[in-house]
Amino acid sequence: MDRLLQATKLISQSDMDEIAEPWHRAAFAEVASRLSDPDFPCVFSRNAFRKGLLRLVFVEDADADGLDRLAEALAEYVALSAGWDGRLDTAYPLIVLFAPDIVRGGSVAEYQAFGWRVLQGLHHRDPAPWPEDVGRDPGSASWSMCFAGMPLFCNMSSPAHEVRRSRNLGTHFALVVNPRERFDVFAGDTPSGRKVRANIRDRIHRYDGVPHSPQLGSYGVGALEWSQYGLSEGNSESAGTCPFRFSNS
Repeated sequence: MDRLLQATKLISQSDMDEIAEPWHRAAFAEVASRLSDPDFPCVFSRNAFRKGLLRLVFVEDADADGLDRLAEALAEYVALSAGWDGRLDTAYPLIVLFAPDIVRGGSVAEYQAFGWRVLQGLHHRDPAPWPEDVGRDPGSASWSMCFAGMPLFCNMSSPAHEVRRSRNLGTHFALVVNPRERFDVFAGDTPSGRKVRANIRDRIHRYDGVPHSPQLGSYGVGALEWSQYGLSEGNSESAGTCPFRFSNS
């Protein structure tokens, strides 16, 4: 498979056997190792991996061309997700994996700063208007990252996470992207949703060996959404100020 095409298209989990690029294969093997572990806290990610539902994008460079290609792949993912029928077995998570050494530095904060620069770059390339019912200020309880008209949840996972192992998918920086509505359906602020969240957070405690981050909450209730995208290693309830800035252009 041509390296450029491989970097620009949305790849199905089942296609990974045909991938030739060494770092792509190595990065996916690390993700597979995490998600095949029965103790990994996110039961939704484990279910998706077990059933071959993952979609993947490999980003060679975070320059303008690289972000253009990532935006194209994300638009493809949103189009795929727009037809979701509400079943867990048709919920396709997207994992965006970045090339080795693409992030300068290597601390949790530096990886997350890079992640926010990527999200800001995608926002500037967004082909659709921001949804009217989603806040434009990350300080708003109704804010969520949006692209192509769809609210998204973006989990930042990095190799620098040594305490919060549940946010470490290997030696590559990763964005795990899901449509916001899936969390509302399966783990929203309902009796069944609260039970699901409590179970996952208990699993996080066991897997990480520390209590779950106080940054975690429920959409519109408790912690602000943006602060849950990237978690600190400590138990700070505040992640400071969100670097995301809404663009009117």
